[in-house]
Amino acid sequence: MVRLTLAQRVAGAIAQQITNGALNAGDKLPSLRAYMRLHGYSKNTVITAYEHLAGRGLIEARHGQGYFVCQKPAPSQEDEEPPAYSRALDTIWMMRQQFVRDPGHSHLGEGFPPVDWLMDMRMDKFHRQVVRGGVTTLFRYGTRLGNPALRQRLTQKLADYNIAVSPRQIVTTLGANHGMDLIIRRYLQPGDPVLVENPGYYPLFGKLQLQGARMLGIPRQADGPDLDALERVLASERPKLFFLQSVGHNPTGSDLSPAKAHRLLQIAKTHDLLLVENDAMADFKPSSAIKLSTLDAFDRTLYLGSFSKSISAALRVGFIAGSKQRIDELADLKMLLHNSSAEYSERTVEVMLSEGHFVRHLLRLQDRLRAATTQGLDVLDSLGADVFCRPQQSLYLWARFPQASDANQLTRHCLTQGVMLAPGSIFAVDRTVPTPWTRLNVAYLTDPAFRRSIETMDESQNGTSHATRSSTKWFDADEWD
Repeated sequence: MVRLTLAQRVAGAIAQQITNGALNAGDKLPSLRAYMRLHGYSKNTVITAYEHLAGRGLIEARHGQGYFVCQKPAPSQEDEEPPAYSRALDTIWMMRQQFVRDPGHSHLGEGFPPVDWLMDMRMDKFHRQVVRGGVTTLFRYGTRLGNPALRQRLTQKLADYNIAVSPRQIVTTLGANHGMDLIIRRYLQPGDPVLVENPGYYPLFGKLQLQGARMLGIPRQADGPDLDALERVLASERPKLFFLQSVGHNPTGSDLSPAKAHRLLQIAKTHDLLLVENDAMADFKPSSAIKLSTLDAFDRTLYLGSFSKSISAALRVGFIAGSKQRIDELADLKMLLHNSSAEYSERTVEVMLSEGHFVRHLLRLQDRLRAATTQGLDVLDSLGADVFCRPQQSLYLWARFPQASDANQLTRHCLTQGVMLAPGSIFAVDRTVPTPWTRLNVAYLTDPAFRRSIETMDESQNGTSHATRSSTKWFDADEWD
């Protein structure tokens, strides 16, 4: 079992009393002070335990009266929350998981690197330099295309990838997901066909569904999209866009091969197809990694970048690079929808990029990732897993285990062990088709709780009971670039 905090154990004991009927709806819990005296716990422990229970909807605080057991809703109520695992197969629930961290969890399904990998780029270190750059402008909207100094820095960053671009060919965004929103709004109407990788980036699927677009999944292989399948689809459909990732593919961790990159660009030209290259994982890879936009010079590509995973998701800074005409159109749309982007955040990123400290940060980040990837592959090998591909460095690995032919079943089991996974169905265009594949964050693969959860899954398949191991479930109702 995952080691629980004292507050979690207290909350679990009270939750068990509610489940068993020892505490009924409307019953008042002991006051914080009374519970402290009765059991010898600290005030913080009791407060945290009560907050856990309130967050799970088991108790409620009534001003001036104390804490009471909540009334259980009737099963027929339309607004009843579905079981936690059912929500795990829903896009919005999975997004929530990226924002909730419980000390009792092992978050192998998380989409971000550990916070301690990013702490050397703490924003407080750069605040004075940001303010010295012109404090009065921080009280006004930024420009239509984004902060000029940041866009100049971005041209230098892209030059490291051999992507030639001017500041006028870049528009800043509130992260890569905001960039996707703008592109979808500009190029797609309800009912339009659009190409996506399968498996692929699940928040994108939600955006396309919201727009009413018709998704056509192209299988992702270890060296990039299945181009034979792509050509078969293009023979019968006329999509305008293909959203894909060249390197550090989410969820498989695979990279596009040079041969496929060249052939893909030829196909795009033949079929008048715009390729949207989501490169949110660029900072986790060497600058020599293949980029479609390097080969294409923005004839048939739009390039999406982000700093959410390599610096901080809280800054909400990303960008789109492309031809001047396309960027002008997207900048106009951005202005209509949001006026501008976040000036303070953009100036913060510009200051960070101007320092040699950022380069050193990326080198450390990539060193950590290489070590974690090697260790993660060793763990998966020792568990008998089948790994989709074996990159030298990737935040994600895509694997399946002999114990489970359906990753949903594996996820359900691991949740009872305090381990949250990201089952393959989340990343599928058709989520009704069972898949054995699971996305795993390499930073957490060495967690002993993960190994125990897989090993107990193996035992349960052989008929061993684990009722005592799974009596307490700790998971909350989290991936935006």
